[in-house]
Amino acid sequence: MAGSKATFEDEADRFEKPVFSAVIRPHRSLSPHGFRIVMALVCLTSIVASLPFVIMGFWPVAGFFGLDFLGLFIAFRISYRQGQAFELLELTPIRLLLRKVSERGEAHEWLFNPLWTRLDREVDDEFGLQELALTSRNQHVVIARDLSPEERETFADAFSQALSAVKRGY
Repeated sequence: MAGSKATFEDEADRFEKPVFSAVIRPHRSLSPHGFRIVMALVCLTSIVASLPFVIMGFWPVAGFFGLDFLGLFIAFRISYRQGQAFELLELTPIRLLLRKVSERGEAHEWLFNPLWTRLDREVDDEFGLQELALTSRNQHVVIARDLSPEERETFADAFSQALSAVKRGY
């Protein structure tokens, strides 16, 4: 009996083990260290550029340079905050889980049956793969928006192969 129980547990583990798993995050080209360097250079440039105006008595100009610096700082902080969002896509032989987490930590989840799910592609001749979506019955959910068209194509190929393998019986 013990042997058959272990076999049953191994089968259950096999169906829960991910065949494909991916986390998609928005790309940020500037590292935190690079951000500090850019902000330091902008601050230094603002001070040097506003100094002649202050000496001539046009001191309000320095305030406008400070507002430009503040606006740039706020824009970068918002961008970095939006970069905390991500998508998790996990495919097992019995389920396909899509979890989208916003920059605020709000999570939305979709569960699909892999046998009834297809990956739809919207391709533009000039710009490449523009949109990927999971479609199953009445659900149509766009995925991988944060990837470039080339990255989206690579992702779509890998995911399609995994989905086909699951549909063939893994």
